[in-house]
Amino acid sequence: MGTTTTTIRMNESTSENANAGPTSLYKLGSAAALLIVLTALLEIIITFLPGGYASADTVSDWFALFQNNWFLGLRNLGLLNIVMTLLGIPMFFALYTAHRNVDQSFATLALIISLLGVAVFYATNRAFPMLELSHQYALATTDAQRAMLSAAGQAMLSVGESHTPGTFIGFFLSEVAGILMSIVMLRSKVFNRLSGSIGILGFSLLLIFDICSSFVPAFSDIVLIFAMGGGLLSMAWYILIARRLFQLANVS
Repeated sequence: MGTTTTTIRMNESTSENANAGPTSLYKLGSAAALLIVLTALLEIIITFLPGGYASADTVSDWFALFQNNWFLGLRNLGLLNIVMTLLGIPMFFALYTAHRNVDQSFATLALIISLLGVAVFYATNRAFPMLELSHQYALATTDAQRAMLSAAGQAMLSVGESHTPGTFIGFFLSEVAGILMSIVMLRSKVFNRLSGSIGILGFSLLLIFDICSSFVPAFSDIVLIFAMGGGLLSMAWYILIARRLFQLANVS
């Protein structure tokens, strides 16, 4: 009798430990999704603040922006996108975990592409190197030094300026990952069909915007409507994900 009771308790403990992992991951993924929404809202708020829409067309303009307001310089070169892509890692792992017994192949593919997108984005982001170059430019004492730093800055911008061919691959992979995971959500019963549909539409609009802004700059102003629509829909997607992952954490 004592042996049987001990075995039951051991089985219960093993079951609890097995559920602890997904539960914690679901909670982490839920929190990450909400933080992504808050970061996106912060991006919007900053844009409408005085000077929040400061633009820079030349390397000298970028250096001046960094020297006048280093935070806006970093933000305009993707600082908040760095935060959001980092938060997307635990969220996508949580989504993969929720779907691994339902549609493992597509969920795995979405996770892999998402991680590739993060890696490419970080490899191409030049926000902090540009900040350092701006400091060096401010301290330069000769025209030759300034010319060398300007050339280095131009090389940085050719790779890291947002919504240009240099940053396209990172955004492209992230948006494709969002579409694929939304398809998994649409096909499964873990999330409702609304969540999957919103994700597919939202990330498709963002993908259209990035293609046009990167390779058809003449249409960049026209396709801003796609960016606005995609941004709002993706925020709704993150909110629905946060809500559902929190529910899954409570039933695991």
